[in-house]
Amino acid sequence: IIANDQGNRTTPSYVAFTDSERLIGDAAKNQVAMNPQNTVFDAKRLIGRKYEDPKIQQDMKHWPFRVINDCSKPKIQVEYKGETKRFTPEEISSMVLTKMKETAEAYLGSAVRDAVITVPAYFNDSQRQATKDAGAIAGLNVLRIINEPTAAALAYGLDKNLKGERNVLIFDLG
Repeated sequence: IIANDQGNRTTPSYVAFTDSERLIGDAAKNQVAMNPQNTVFDAKRLIGRKYEDPKIQQDMKHWPFRVINDCSKPKIQVEYKGETKRFTPEEISSMVLTKMKETAEAYLGSAVRDAVITVPAYFNDSQRQATKDAGAIAGLNVLRIINEPTAAALAYGLDKNLKGERNVLIFDLG
């Protein structure tokens, strides 16, 4: 697992827009209290869904950022460099993926083109395709979309030198 520019092994899926810059990950999350209406998180709760989806309507009550209806697609509206901007959930997710791509490239010293992206096990086909689209926007060739619990199971076995069959419980708390 590659640490990010803050030295952390996980990067929050936050994107913040200010008068002067766009912040991603820890930097975005760290300033959310000062700029809540322009700090976007939970894009995966929006991705691949219609604006009218009851889950989106419920979630919108709790978000400080604005979600608008654009032909039945949810778009996030923010103020960025003094202008009103609207982004799809795929675009927001692609910003985080681009940051991850850049982090990996800096660590590896070479270009990263291919990726496997994890999604919650409950994601439907539309949400999975939208996640794949986010990867494409980020310049990634998405080889596969896999469920997060599957990724946990695979990661468990990576550092083990096990022989024979084993039973392992993988529990997805999220």
